Amino acid sequence: MESSSIRIRRYEELPTAKDFDSLIEPTNVPAVFRGCTKAWKAFSHWNPSHGGLDYLQARVGSCMVEAMVSQSAPVFYGDLGSHQRVPLPFSTFLDFCKRMQMQSKHQQCLEHCDASQTHDDTQHAYFALEYAPQQIYLAQVSIMNSDHQENVQLETLREDIQMPTILASKQLSSINLWMNNAQARSSTHYDPHHNLLCIVSGCKQVVLWPPSASPSLYPMPIYGEASNHSSVALENPDYSIYPRAECSMEFAQKVVLEAGDALFIPEGWFHQVDSDDLTIAINFWWRSNMMSCMVEHMDAYYLRRILRRLIDKEMDELLLKLGMGTRMCECKLPKNGQADHANENCGQLLKVMDLKDKRLKERNTLLELEPAAAQVLHELVSLVHNSVSVNQDGQSLSTSINDYEILGNDKYEKIVNANLKDDPVAKILWDTKPQTLQDVFLAMVYNFPRTLEALVLHVLSPVGAEVLTRKFDEMDQQILEEDRNRFYEVFYSAFDEQSAAMNSILKGKELFTQQAFKNVLDKFVGVNLES
Repeated sequence: MESSSIRIRRYEELPTAKDFDSLIEPTNVPAVFRGCTKAWKAFSHWNPSHGGLDYLQARVGSCMVEAMVSQSAPVFYGDLGSHQRVPLPFSTFLDFCKRMQMQSKHQQCLEHCDASQTHDDTQHAYFALEYAPQQIYLAQVSIMNSDHQENVQLETLREDIQMPTILASKQLSSINLWMNNAQARSSTHYDPHHNLLCIVSGCKQVVLWPPSASPSLYPMPIYGEASNHSSVALENPDYSIYPRAECSMEFAQKVVLEAGDALFIPEGWFHQVDSDDLTIAINFWWRSNMMSCMVEHMDAYYLRRILRRLIDKEMDELLLKLGMGTRMCECKLPKNGQADHANENCGQLLKVMDLKDKRLKERNTLLELEPAAAQVLHELVSLVHNSVSVNQDGQSLSTSINDYEILGNDKYEKIVNANLKDDPVAKILWDTKPQTLQDVFLAMVYNFPRTLEALVLHVLSPVGAEVLTRKFDEMDQQILEEDRNRFYEVFYSAFDEQSAAMNSILKGKELFTQQAFKNVLDKFVGVNLES
């Protein structure tokens, strides 16, 4: 469930422009305003129940508009392959609406009147409706457009619309009419602008998801023409193809908008709109301050920062799914964490140590180990010995970190996303307290150096490498800098080639991060690198 900080807010009246600018818009959280359009001329003059269709026909009936027609109606999908836009006079669409009104009245008559009271001419009009289109939708018909003035179709209607006071200082991108003659549902999508959706007549139900819920909605590929739409079919979702969609409603919020209400939909919020028969709405789009402040020469930097933040979050979620970790850390290496493999002095620096250091050695002999550390040591040694075997040439038959790069993506992703029981080394590392793990490693250095070497070079998985460095980070928070530096010197002394150990741990972290990156592209951008 999403936190209460992004729950929809509701106001019984329209706030001041100052309050909207300082308290509502910057939060990027939806808000409902009751009675927003009741003072509009459109509210009274466009009402279909009080001659509104005749009024619109007289005002703008001769204007050409584009109607959306779809085989999937009453669901209308945004991608071009799922619908057609048909030009027609606005008066023709209004005639369809009038016929639907007549059908509704006739149905009510059948329900409440005797058959003998039904007139022949009413019956004739009803049957004529069989040849009228049942599902036609005026979606985003322009009343004002700052970018494409030549495409404005219903500019005259702007006189009937009162600019909401909260938008007085905004640079509007467009004002649009939305009107349907029968029940309709829009596919789940987000908009690249802030949106104020105002209901003039009828009723709409809007379901909203924050941008953080994108993974459960499977956004279409970023390179497609409908990249702001969800890939999941609303009327019949296939959870075998879109398994994350099964929990999408956990992140959803619903709001019902009656005539007179308005809904602020922040940019990037996915929304699906259900409209009742003969619903009329106006929406205002404007650019957010965030987008206005993003300077073009910084785009590449913004993209990398955003991707990195999503990757870090995905790494934490992967470990949480495995029953581990919540926080990123850096791999702790000698030379203040910098791995300079081109520097020939690196190996010499790692070997500078006193193997006869009594303080470290005496504390970490097998006899001096605490019971918990001795148990962990026994488990790790057993796992390594069971995992590492050699062929007749003395070569290891286990999977090293470098081998993961040549595995098929399905096998590698299965390894990264495996259950903890399938990665017992990573589980042991995570479940062991930092100080205990430090004692275990020191004991391995002095008693089982080749086992420690095999653990890091041949047994440690990408998940294990990530867990190991996080444990190193926890250790660092609990000991003095002098002891910390000494520990890493002793730890890496167990390896014939210290740089190989560092490379193995770093490569494992990179492979784990690479899988998180692929997951981010799939979840938030709709791109599967392997497809």
